[in-house]
Amino acid sequence: MTFTTARTTGTGNAPVDVWLPLPPGEIDGLPADLEYHYWDGDGDYPADPARCVFYGVPYMKEPALCRRPLAAMQRVAVVQTLTAGIEHMLPGVPDMPAGARLCNARGLHDTSTAELALTLVLASLRGVPEFVRAQDAGEWSPQFRPALADRTVLIVGYGSIGSAIEDRLEPFECARVARIARSARDTARGPVQTLAALPELLPQADVVILVTPLTEQTRGLVDAGFLARMKDGALLVNVARGAVVDTAALLTELESGRLRAALDVTDPEPLPAGHPLWKAPGALVTPHVGGPSSAFTPRARALLRDQLTRFAAGEPLRNVITTAGEGADG
Repeated sequence: MTFTTARTTGTGNAPVDVWLPLPPGEIDGLPADLEYHYWDGDGDYPADPARCVFYGVPYMKEPALCRRPLAAMQRVAVVQTLTAGIEHMLPGVPDMPAGARLCNARGLHDTSTAELALTLVLASLRGVPEFVRAQDAGEWSPQFRPALADRTVLIVGYGSIGSAIEDRLEPFECARVARIARSARDTARGPVQTLAALPELLPQADVVILVTPLTEQTRGLVDAGFLARMKDGALLVNVARGAVVDTAALLTELESGRLRAALDVTDPEPLPAGHPLWKAPGALVTPHVGGPSSAFTPRARALLRDQLTRFAAGEPLRNVITTAGEGADG
């Protein structure tokens, strides 16, 4: 189902169309003099793609579907995702006109994803999946389980979501939080180190939380060598992208009982029925729900409103990841 909210522009035939993945009537404060169309990836295009100047990419839809209009969007100036990761849109950059900017949603998912990361850590450490299975079977089965208190946590990928996760770890009396990112830096909480520090930090960590973007550098980062450096009984939590982890290597460690894992993302994804990860000992799997929660929609509306206000005023956009014809901006 699609519908259109149109605004009179007085600009003749100049392209002024904006495609939004949320109903524009539900976003207060959108700038005037633009014509708004709603398309969440379902059904026919809401308007002529050639008139689109700002494309808000449908959320949680197949990558090929999200990229499909780009070849016809000859005047698009901004492609705005509602995801922090933009790997699903990068193959479409060559179809974008020179100078068009691809922007991600840095900050949008901090609250929801950090909340889920903490949920996965606590549920896995305290054995909640096992207790749910015991409840289903009507069994009273007490266990002595590890607490998050007094544990060392390693956050791999210390951007805005990684920082938000540390915010939520603060009250849990962790012994230490270590941080890894692409670039070393100092923060008010302590140093952020590069990937080169992993061999030293992994053997010390009781919990390793993956929040890193999927890049050529991080694809398969968590391989057999990475897992072998983790201490016995450690917990791996992945709220990043499935392909950051070598699934076969992880399965080997889970089936041996040496490590545990809590995964909101998997490789492959969606995880097919019958895949060994579903029943791997010590594994908790959720179906990529780090972002979609009640926290998503108000923050998505705010991001779209802010970016469109900047766009209409000719001001610099936030979160520009790459510009067509120029390569990555960092």
